[in-house]
Amino acid sequence: MTRQTLLPLLAITLLAPFAQLAGAAEPAPVVRYSAEQKYEYARDDLMNAISSRGFVIDQNSHVGQMLDRTGKDLGTTKKIFGDDQAQTFSFCSAVLSRKTMEADPHNIAFCPYTILLYSTAAEPKKVYIAYRPPSSPSGSPASKAALKEVEMLLDKISREALNIK
Repeated sequence: MTRQTLLPLLAITLLAPFAQLAGAAEPAPVVRYSAEQKYEYARDDLMNAISSRGFVIDQNSHVGQMLDRTGKDLGTTKKIFGDDQAQTFSFCSAVLSRKTMEADPHNIAFCPYTILLYSTAAEPKKVYIAYRPPSSPSGSPASKAALKEVEMLLDKISREALNIK
């Protein structure tokens, strides 16, 4: 092969994997829903949507309280969320977690599942529920299918908590 034919062939070979990535649809880094309702009602509905499926909330982090507390130490008093109106709820599904990790042990990175609930100081009457969809672009078809089930579960719980069809 001559240099003139080798260089384009080399460029195509090196750039082909990136062309696939550029054409692939990126999953949303965060899925977020909102509704005008009382934060306490949304919190109770979210907790019920999780526990009614037999899941136990392993961790409930009060992110808003932490930011208020540490803001004072950092010299800032800017209010980001309403009073104790930024929380995360972490839980797991033995069935789905086993399925995802049997498909690929590296899917341990997606367990536990976390759903966020918050109201901002700027929009105190609007409640947001959000989650990060688990995705593994290099995973096997079985791994991708199992992670899609997890995403569908998180979406159903989030929509149910805000009464979104």
